[in-house]
Amino acid sequence: MKAKGLKRGNMLGVVALASPPNQEHLKNGLKRLEERYQVKFKLANNIEHIYGHLAGTDEERIQSLHDMLKDDEVKGIICACGGYGTPRIVEQIDYELVKKYPKIIWGYSDITCLHNAIRQQTGLTTYQGPMIASDIGDTFNETSIKSFEQLFDGKDITYPTDQLTFKTLVPGRVESDIVGGCLSLLVSSLGTSYEIDTKGKILFIEDIGEEPYKIDGFLQQLKSAGKLDDAIGFIIGPFTDSEPKNPKKSLTMNEVLDFFITRLGKPAVYDLNIGHCTPHFAIPFGTKAILDVDQKLLKIESGVNIE
Repeated sequence: MKAKGLKRGNMLGVVALASPPNQEHLKNGLKRLEERYQVKFKLANNIEHIYGHLAGTDEERIQSLHDMLKDDEVKGIICACGGYGTPRIVEQIDYELVKKYPKIIWGYSDITCLHNAIRQQTGLTTYQGPMIASDIGDTFNETSIKSFEQLFDGKDITYPTDQLTFKTLVPGRVESDIVGGCLSLLVSSLGTSYEIDTKGKILFIEDIGEEPYKIDGFLQQLKSAGKLDDAIGFIIGPFTDSEPKNPKKSLTMNEVLDFFITRLGKPAVYDLNIGHCTPHFAIPFGTKAILDVDQKLLKIESGVNIE
């Protein structure tokens, strides 16, 4: 199931489902997107709320999402930022509303659990992409903001290997849906009804602030749960700010990836600019993709329907 694509002048709903966004960065990001795409914005009622490390109570954050889904004027939903807190609300979301009002849902990091919950409960394609406050309004980058064009033109997406990093772990070619997100969030959902389904899929992972020993542990959990064996290919984004505090007593990140990914012998690339990085290239989850490592090609079917 795909949402309708956007048109110039459309209204986008801006939600804070995890941590409270930096308000100055939010204003900057809104202005940049408005100027670039001639869109309008409706801000969630809790956009300035602070409840500990959360952007308001669970009830406020859930209601903000439900309100945006039911609002006919809102054509897409963009997360202001990530942070912490989305796993607290996924069990209480009304997924019948998502089915009834399928809309573009865009975000990453802590929003990973929302992507996978929506996919498992509804089959709706969602987007891993740079967010308004934490990316577009903070460290502005042309490639990052240009990623939003795919919501308007409905064209298949080709990762620009002539501009961004694309490194080989295992050669080969594979075709399937891309699923995944922030690694620590994927692991935290194991054993729940919202855990990721990697059977026959291309698995995308990335993370921030996790040393190699933590990534090692996360990948071991995915391996033990059968998620790595079930996948048919791998796209590895950046592991940002993940240098070991004591390099002499640590595996390198490449050694960790070699152990868990390379030895599986399935087509795999790493260090793609998708995730906690600048630039951040957006991709849809749940549409067909071609990963051809030898040809340095990642081509993904559009995640929206254009009328």
